[in-house]
Amino acid sequence: MTDRLVTLIGGGGFLGRYVAQSLLQAGVRVRVAQRDPRAAFFLKPLGGLGQTQFVAADISRPDTIAQAIAGADAVVNLVGVLAGDFQRYHVDGAQAVARACAQAGTRALVHVSAIGADSASASAYGRSKGDGEAAVRAAFPAATILRPSIVFGREDQFVNRFAGMIQSSPVVPVLRAPVKFQPVFVGDVAAAITRAVSEPDAFAGRTYDVGGPDIITMGALIRWIAAAIGRSPTILELPDMAGAIIAKLGFLPGAPISQDQWQMLQTDNVVAPGAQGLAAFGITPTPMAAIAPDWLVRYRKAGRFGRRAASIA
Repeated sequence: MTDRLVTLIGGGGFLGRYVAQSLLQAGVRVRVAQRDPRAAFFLKPLGGLGQTQFVAADISRPDTIAQAIAGADAVVNLVGVLAGDFQRYHVDGAQAVARACAQAGTRALVHVSAIGADSASASAYGRSKGDGEAAVRAAFPAATILRPSIVFGREDQFVNRFAGMIQSSPVVPVLRAPVKFQPVFVGDVAAAITRAVSEPDAFAGRTYDVGGPDIITMGALIRWIAAAIGRSPTILELPDMAGAIIAKLGFLPGAPISQDQWQMLQTDNVVAPGAQGLAAFGITPTPMAAIAPDWLVRYRKAGRFGRRAASIA
C-alpha cells in the first residue's frame, strides 16, 4: 500500500474522514477531492508530510473529476445526499466518476451506495442509488460497491439527532417504530473500504451489504439512546396515519422529514439474507453499545459522571 495514491471524492465528510484516517495509517497517500477542499484541512495532521493532498472538484462537473483522479491508483466515491437533487449526485455524478476512472485506467474504484438501493424502489432516494449502481457497473464493471445500513459514529447525523431530541424534549414522537435497522460503525466501513482498495482483485466487481451485529427497531433504538444518556422521556410511537400526515407537512418536532424519507421508512434497512457483509473483509462488526456511550455522554445531565448504558436492547 505504501506510496499508492487514493482519491477520495467527498473525502471531508462524515465517512470520508474515517476512510482518510484508515488509509493514512496504512501508509497510503490520500487526495481529498471536494467542492471546498478547505473544509477538509482538518485531515492534514492525520498524515505525514506530503501524505495528504487537497483538490477542488465538483461531482457534477466531469472535467474537475478527471483532474482529481489523474495519477490515482484507486478512487473512492463517498458522495451522497439525503435530500435534494438525487439524480445529479447519485446517478450522473456516480457515472462521471466511473467513466473518468475507466478513461484514466484507474486500477480500483470503490463506490459507496446504500442498503435499499433499487431502481424499482418506491422512494426517489432508493431509485437513485439503484440507478447509480447500474451506471457505475456499466462504466467500470470491476468497481466494488458497498451498501451500508445506517452508519453511526461520533459525528453522525442519526444517533446524535435522536439524542438531541431526547435531551431537549420530555416527549419524543417516533415514526415507524417497528421498522428495523442494522447500524454499522463508521470505522468498520472505513476498514472495509481500505481493504477493498488494498486488494482490488479480491473484491472487484462485487457488491456487499454491510451492517453491524445488532438488528434493532426504530422504537427500541430510541429507547436505547434514552437509556444511554440517562433520560426518561415519554416515547410516543405514532400510528402510520399520523406519520403520513407529518411527512406531508415536512416536519416532525425536533427534526424535518420529507415524504421521500417517510417512504424509505416503509422497508427495513438490514443486510439481505445470504448477502456478503463485513465478514468478507475479515472484519468483526462493532456493537453500538461498545462505541456510542463514549460520545453520547455529552447529552447526559451529569456528563461523563453519569452511568453508561451497558448493552443494546
